[in-house]
Amino acid sequence: MWELFVAFILGIVEGLTEFAPVSSTGHMILVDDFLLHSKELFSAPVANTFKVVIQLGSILAVVVVFKDRILNLFGLKKNIPGTESGPKLTLAQILVGLIPAGVLGVLFEDYIDEYLFSIETVLIGLVIGAVLMIIADYARPKRPSAETVDQITYKQALGTGLFQCLGLWPGFSRSGSTISGGVLLGMSHRAASDFTFIMAIPIMLGASGLSLLKNWKYFTIDALPFFIVGFISAFIFALISIRFFLKLINRVKLVPFAIYRIVLAAVIYFVFL
Repeated sequence: MWELFVAFILGIVEGLTEFAPVSSTGHMILVDDFLLHSKELFSAPVANTFKVVIQLGSILAVVVVFKDRILNLFGLKKNIPGTESGPKLTLAQILVGLIPAGVLGVLFEDYIDEYLFSIETVLIGLVIGAVLMIIADYARPKRPSAETVDQITYKQALGTGLFQCLGLWPGFSRSGSTISGGVLLGMSHRAASDFTFIMAIPIMLGASGLSLLKNWKYFTIDALPFFIVGFISAFIFALISIRFFLKLINRVKLVPFAIYRIVLAAVIYFVFL
């Protein structure tokens, strides 16, 4: 029962933080290393593979929320309410946004896994990412050139993709870096968030798929309930957090999330380190 409880809690952490600009990887490392110690339940490879599996639960939640948009991108749904006329987001724009982080992620995956997954590096990422978010809110154009995701240009898509590379550092937050970059490049907070979440589907599927192929041997029968509970928990809470965040972001902007990150980093540093 303790194993299932650990899986449930880590699924909650993943689901609630994956798409908020606070770093889901950072939160899972902190919660697991300080409180749950999942590596002691099975082994370090199984624990690391589990964290990949629950990300797939979060991806499924994005697919559910953006199902109409995804179908439209592939020409399977013609009309989305509010987008009957004018420009439309295209698969090509998403591809342009994916290329920078995709290339760097493949090149430096082993280095990141070996050297950057620690509490110290997460704290650095939390603070520097928070600074970027504060800069984005105060230095952004007063009038966004892209109020909706359909108004994003190829230049903005590429620039946002370059900012996404910062999210490869654990604790920095992929969504935090891309939303900040999008806002600085002239998107509204909601447009940048929508673009970030849609880009998350292929990039997280690719990263998760590669990791699963490398670690397939760790899917043992005794670990299967652990994986299933974490997956379901992550899906449910990601579904809740995505809908809540998209309603909230245009009103509160990024600064409150940045303050939370700085406070969290300070508490962890002074209390635990």
